[in-house]
Amino acid sequence: MAAEQGRTQRNGRSDAAAGEPSSSPCTSLKMFLVALSFAYFAKALSGSYMKSTITQLERRFDIPSYLIGVIDGSFEIGNLLVIAFVSYFGAKLHRPKIIAVGCVLMSIGTFIIALPHFIIGRYQFETSVRWVVNSTLNPSPCPVGSQADLTQGGKLPDVPPTGCEGESNLSMWIYVLLGNVLRGIGETPVQPLGISYIDDFATEENAALYVGCVQTISVVGPVFGYLLGSLCAKIYVDIGFIKMETITITPADSRWVGAWWLGYLIAGAITLLSAIPFWFLPRSLPMSGRQGPGKCTPEQTSFIKGSPLLKHKYPADDNTSLIEMAKDFIPTLRTLLGHPVYLIYLCVTIIQLNSLIGMVTYKPKYIEQHFRQSASKANFLMGVINIPAVALGMFSGGVLMKRLKLNIMGAARFAFGTSLIGYVLSLFFFAMSCENAKVAGVTLSYDSVDMISYDKHSVFTACNSDCFCSASEWDPVCGDNGITYVSPCLAGCSRSTGSGKNTVFSNCSCVGVTGNFTASTGQCLHTDDCDRMFPYFLALSVITSFIISLGGTPGYMILIRCIKPQLKSLALGFHALATRTLAGIPAPIYFGAIIDTTCLKWGQKRCGGIGACRIYNTTAYRIAYLGLTLSLRTISFIICIPGFILLSRQLKKEERNGTHGALANGATELEALRKEEFVICNSDQSQQTSDNSTDRETRL
Repeated sequence: MAAEQGRTQRNGRSDAAAGEPSSSPCTSLKMFLVALSFAYFAKALSGSYMKSTITQLERRFDIPSYLIGVIDGSFEIGNLLVIAFVSYFGAKLHRPKIIAVGCVLMSIGTFIIALPHFIIGRYQFETSVRWVVNSTLNPSPCPVGSQADLTQGGKLPDVPPTGCEGESNLSMWIYVLLGNVLRGIGETPVQPLGISYIDDFATEENAALYVGCVQTISVVGPVFGYLLGSLCAKIYVDIGFIKMETITITPADSRWVGAWWLGYLIAGAITLLSAIPFWFLPRSLPMSGRQGPGKCTPEQTSFIKGSPLLKHKYPADDNTSLIEMAKDFIPTLRTLLGHPVYLIYLCVTIIQLNSLIGMVTYKPKYIEQHFRQSASKANFLMGVINIPAVALGMFSGGVLMKRLKLNIMGAARFAFGTSLIGYVLSLFFFAMSCENAKVAGVTLSYDSVDMISYDKHSVFTACNSDCFCSASEWDPVCGDNGITYVSPCLAGCSRSTGSGKNTVFSNCSCVGVTGNFTASTGQCLHTDDCDRMFPYFLALSVITSFIISLGGTPGYMILIRCIKPQLKSLALGFHALATRTLAGIPAPIYFGAIIDTTCLKWGQKRCGGIGACRIYNTTAYRIAYLGLTLSLRTISFIICIPGFILLSRQLKKEERNGTHGALANGATELEALRKEEFVICNSDQSQQTSDNSTDRETRL
């Protein structure tokens, strides 16, 4: 028997070596883990960089927030187009190579996003400041005229600038949307095929740790994505094509646009590199039961306990035609959707992801608008402070799950508890507010400059009635009285000296009664109250992010463990499909639309039409942004109640079935032992009879 087992093991090793001569299962699994982690890093970097450029894209293409939400959601549309088929058919094909193709498509899509910068004209923003060389006499910012010369609505007569004929019907943001769709298509196979591949060849106790490592790397990616966004936001969009001394605005200005295109080129190159290792990985690893005892643990056999044959676990090895797989798709999907715990889990994660995606998408913008930080600083803080807390939380959650040896119910309670604590702490964000900027004619009236009011004010008053001004332009100046005015003209300034950023406006009739007060370019920076409140906001943001992310890995493992192993790839794929369709696509759109309702002053496109928002009602912004986020999470907590009940019933049912199965197996084994004992007894009796007859013959 021992010799036969030795021959079997030798044959098993030779067969495995013939099929996969390059590496052992453990080595291949580690290689795949590293490759998948790098792919997760690359896709997370490009995805987070997209979110860090939201305000840059708004200003560059003069579009509102809801349209930015459409662009951001187009990534999920790309996923939606192919994810169900990739998850189902890809699990039966060569998974590593399919992931490699996806990474290449992601890279191409990222390069397409940067394409508009090279085919669109130079960025032109609203300004009355001119760069004049060797001249101290500038045109008056207050042309002589009257309000009667303005058209209805307070606008100057419509005279389109030159060069608008070719741009009137062409929206360059379409290229960004199409590139993001292609990114979504390419990202599709990475998660469902990658996670299922790891879970197939890892022990049950190590699977949570491996998934936690991959998820942690996927959170480290946004650190570099936001840092890249911070760096590019400091660089002017047309760097290298114009003289920087001619730029009259700073990165803190609401009209500033950074070099958004540069980061997409870098992210595309990194994503292209991540595709290389997958071309050299095996389709599936050899069965660990055929390995030598010193090689690695029997990882494949541990997932389906009590199953000595694993041929049904790896459909990639089956010679099944595509037609047969297609016929089996609908019944398999019906079985999956008939699982009550899976459905409840799906609903909870969809609602929570709506809250999470909407919050993360517009959080840098919230920091910019509410706490008056530049886009570069907001992205830097997201990358250095907030994202590392999330990474540490997700990794710690995976380690705790392994140390505590949590089952499905324990993981569910752990995830729910951390989410609830984070929810309670998030309520304190409502108390962290800053006073809105003081802008004459927008947040306060010219007559009462001491009290902020959000009533509809007029930018025209007696002090600027002699100026031929436009109410639609946004060219803010800061008066000596600490009040921001929409433009030098509306501030009543009749003279200007200097050039570029050093321009000084004088004789501003609206700044002071005597008319001798001056104003400088840009908004007034009143940051005293924000500087005191902002550190508390950051500290609370880090704490809540860490606590909520602690339940990320245990919550994800519930999805893997609550269903049959045969449905694992399809369950992961359909979960990704549903969350992207019902959360990833709509959340940025309706969050952006609600944020747009809080805008107080819209910019104007160069060729006419409403552009990006210049200033928001920060109080309304805070209530809308935080209120919507926490309302969605409240709904998810309510749905969790029946989920716990159903999960408890399922576990009790499985326990009873397991007990009955053990009793049945025990009875079968007892019956087999009795039969064996009976056969042995009969054999002994026959042997004894034979011995007696032999003795009689000998005596005869």
